[in-house]
Amino acid sequence: MEFLPINKDDMKKRGWESIDFLIISGDAYVDHPSFGHAVISRVLENSGYRVGIIAQPDWKNPVSIMEMGRPKLAVLISPGVIDSMVNNYSASKHKRRNDRYSPGNNSDLRPDRASIVYTGLAKQAFKGIPVIIGGVESGLRRFAHYDYWTDKVRRSVIFDSKADLLVYGPGEKAILEAADRLKAGVDMEGIRGTAYKSYNIPDTAVTVSSYEEVLDNKNSFAKAFHMQHNEQDPYRGKAVCQKHGKWFLVCMPPPIPLSINEMDDIYDLPYMRNYHPSYEEQGGIRALDEVKFSITSHRGCPGSCSFCSIVFSQGRIIQKRSSESILKEVKALVQKDDFKGYITDIGGPTANFRNAYCKVMGEKGMCRDKQCLYPKICKNLNVDHKEYMDILKKAREIPGVKKVFVKSGIRYDYIIADSNTKFLEELCMNHISGQLKVAPEHASQRVLGYMGKDKIGIYNKFRKKYKEINKKIDKKQYLVPYFISGHPGEEMDDVIELVEFLMDSGFVPDQIQDFYPTPGTISTCMYHTGLDPGTMQKVHVVKSDAERRKRRVLIQFSKKENSAEAKRLLRKMGREDLALRIRRR
Repeated sequence: MEFLPINKDDMKKRGWESIDFLIISGDAYVDHPSFGHAVISRVLENSGYRVGIIAQPDWKNPVSIMEMGRPKLAVLISPGVIDSMVNNYSASKHKRRNDRYSPGNNSDLRPDRASIVYTGLAKQAFKGIPVIIGGVESGLRRFAHYDYWTDKVRRSVIFDSKADLLVYGPGEKAILEAADRLKAGVDMEGIRGTAYKSYNIPDTAVTVSSYEEVLDNKNSFAKAFHMQHNEQDPYRGKAVCQKHGKWFLVCMPPPIPLSINEMDDIYDLPYMRNYHPSYEEQGGIRALDEVKFSITSHRGCPGSCSFCSIVFSQGRIIQKRSSESILKEVKALVQKDDFKGYITDIGGPTANFRNAYCKVMGEKGMCRDKQCLYPKICKNLNVDHKEYMDILKKAREIPGVKKVFVKSGIRYDYIIADSNTKFLEELCMNHISGQLKVAPEHASQRVLGYMGKDKIGIYNKFRKKYKEINKKIDKKQYLVPYFISGHPGEEMDDVIELVEFLMDSGFVPDQIQDFYPTPGTISTCMYHTGLDPGTMQKVHVVKSDAERRKRRVLIQFSKKENSAEAKRLLRKMGREDLALRIRRR
């Protein structure tokens, strides 16, 4: 095994005169299956294509991407694991000081709006070259979208970047079909999991309001978003078209989900599972630390939380690997020189959803008018932890493995829906260390409704069961709940309800997440329009920094820097009873 070429010398070692595809990555080159550029490059390589990678080039200088010459077929743009604007700026729009996906945490190596910048660089360096953009950033911006950082609606990124094709979601099938068409000299229109520009639209397509209409009309924006969201299904979804000037954006339906064998093949490719050695002197890549000894067991999430972009990227349908493939990877990790005995995770977007599937989904697709887990778990959803438990048990029994952690997130409502408590017992006994992080997100039912989350009573039920099991197995382990502040629909009464809940439960969060409006989510649509796109009813939205700060102060009422102000705010709202309960830490 070896890294893919990053320069002419690497090409000469392989006996190559040219490459078929050049991948430009916004992240440092890390050959690990948690990084999109690594997966796509290995998938193409496995199909016989010659691939070179240039990571984090000087975006002001076209020469910086010409090291390996002009690629024969196309340039592929992979902006990064995280949207470049989210990676570069906090929810308060302040520039981040560190970039964990860059060598030495350097925050100056990735441009804002990387899809647009890198495409321009490629078009300038290689005149007439086809450019394909992909990854989270491009996928979530494939339609006209609200841009939080400018507080404006922007065009689809395929127009702003002038790319030739956009691949969204897990792109293995789409990029291989595009590659084969490029090789054969055939156009790339009509590939599932892609979006493209055209003067014509497919006969069966759904047409939504144009960019020009949604630019200033929030009602039109919300209705268009709802239609786009409804078609994100590989079985019943239709192509969605949105006019931009004289052109149409044509977004094809998602690809048919990968089979177990296809997933196994992708994760069995010869990844080096490390960053490129050229970064060693700069301190390596910190982002790898979290995932180097982790294992992806599946993709997709039927949870459909309003603030999450999974529906617009990986989708609601679970695509899983076989148990044999996962355990094979564990055995391979054990052989690594720097493996210390700890598998940091076996999971996916939500770890215990590995076997969560709908009993009718395969025939009809996912439901348009209801969710799998909200407002209650659907009777057609399979609730079963047995296979996942078996994988965890076999993994921790492999010689050389000391501990297998589960860190990719647990849905406690799915655990509570399981009549068998064995999984929670196994989790507490063997797969956490001192604390378990979960995400109730809020305590107010009104806000939870807008979030698409279950009632706080389900969390309380889980908290009680978690405490009982840890007492039974004689372990002192704690729950660490996450909360979001300032989500659309949250009013001051809801904040007070959360404060009361925190006081009653004896937990005050050290950190809370300010709601961060990112493209492609229902919550961001609500934030921009002040409307629930599903009902078109008005939603209260907080946008001022002062109001957002007020919420943080109240929720973190016992922090030294907040306690006095929290008391003042509570008294002003007539809640002397709560002010008297505050004890500064």
